[in-house]
Amino acid sequence: MRTPIVAANWKMHKTAGEAVGYFRRLLELVAPQPKVELVVFPPATLLSLAKKHLEGSPIGWGAQNAYPEPQGAFTGEVSVVQVADLGARYLICGHSERRHIFGEGDELIGRKVRAALDTGLVPILCVGELLEERQAGRAWEVVERQLSTALADVFLPSPERLVVAYEPVWAIGTGVPARPEDAQGMAARIRKWLEGRFGKPGRAIRIQYGGSVKPENAREFLGLPDIDGALVGGASLDPDKFWAIAQAALT
Repeated sequence: MRTPIVAANWKMHKTAGEAVGYFRRLLELVAPQPKVELVVFPPATLLSLAKKHLEGSPIGWGAQNAYPEPQGAFTGEVSVVQVADLGARYLICGHSERRHIFGEGDELIGRKVRAALDTGLVPILCVGELLEERQAGRAWEVVERQLSTALADVFLPSPERLVVAYEPVWAIGTGVPARPEDAQGMAARIRKWLEGRFGKPGRAIRIQYGGSVKPENAREFLGLPDIDGALVGGASLDPDKFWAIAQAALT
């Protein structure tokens, strides 16, 4: 049985004061221990606050991005070691905005995945196609390439050490999610690929859907057989909406 995982990607939002208010409210909502795994991804500037307010709670936290080298002359970057040192559990790797705004390629994303695993972090590997790639019938070709490159030479000690998030790029922040049948179809192909890559344990790797998920449509996606949670953007900025999405994973 795969435990649902619902993650809040704040992106470049919230000040310290706003973050503290969010953490306090979310902790009120989730007590006692929920039956779904919740993870919050604040900006790097707020990771220390996440540790202060969430450590020992049912809510995990992670970083939206990190550089794969443990240290060095990389001005403006935060390393995987620094993220892990703060007690973070997860690291988002290859979010579409990192790929398509900041130009991160498959090879760099693969380095981040391997560095995360080596440091004890759980990578959430994001994969997904552009609209023109889907319209050209190349959606699976793109996703398979992203999976193959990022997970090349990866040793996975257990399926809990990796999460894959399918995020069709054309659905992110547009308010127009993919159709549930499209999300399920791609998730099923990803699961089959993971099983082929990692053997039977590959079927236990959790797959999230990401792309304009909100309380109104969460149940449509979280009830699909091969979707084990959601990577939520805009709707996750409100703790009540985020919790409503998480509850949809339990019904």
